[in-house]
Amino acid sequence: MDDTFREAAAKLGSALGYAFSDPEAVRRALTHRSASGANNERLEFLGDSVLNLAVADLLFSRHPDATEGELTRARASLVRREALAAIAREADVGACLVLGAGERRSGGRDRDSILANAMEALFGAMYLDGGYGAVRRAVERVFAERLARAAPGATAKDPKTRLQELLQSRGLDLPRYRVVASDGSAHRPTFVVECDAGIGDPARGEGSSRRQAEQRAAEQALAEIGEK
Repeated sequence: MDDTFREAAAKLGSALGYAFSDPEAVRRALTHRSASGANNERLEFLGDSVLNLAVADLLFSRHPDATEGELTRARASLVRREALAAIAREADVGACLVLGAGERRSGGRDRDSILANAMEALFGAMYLDGGYGAVRRAVERVFAERLARAAPGATAKDPKTRLQELLQSRGLDLPRYRVVASDGSAHRPTFVVECDAGIGDPARGEGSSRRQAEQRAAEQALAEIGEK
């Protein structure tokens, strides 16, 4: 394992609050299929289930009066792709990813789907390395503020509404959305939207419709400007 990757993996472990005993497990968890046949897809499969269990466990213990439906919706909001990608960015997972040349050139290090899958794979590797307790503690650590906000039974507002209300509460202008790219066939289109909230660089979101891309860009803007 080269020194650069070892240093990045150590920094990532610090962000997750877990020291892997097997550094190669970290490399496997961060290896995209574009780079190698020995990639993170199996760990992603395992990590998805372990992560859902840990989040469900934490919500169940914190909200004894919540109904099944309320707990289910709260869990879904925490483990959705955009939320996992935001957590991956906070932990600087993108810097550690092992990608094929094509994915590197096309911005794979900052693609929501790749980042979210890598986070799931890391939790899968953590489960194999340290057991369920290690995963639960790491999830409690990195999801701390999001778990505190995920109150079952609360009326859910979409990201665009939350962003608008947040900016208004600070006396700022409304966010502006702009389609910066569109691709794919008529049956499977892809849109990339920029959200300029007037604070820092514009956030980006990708989706199969303009509305979905706007919501994802708003979610990213919220994560970057303070709704954490």
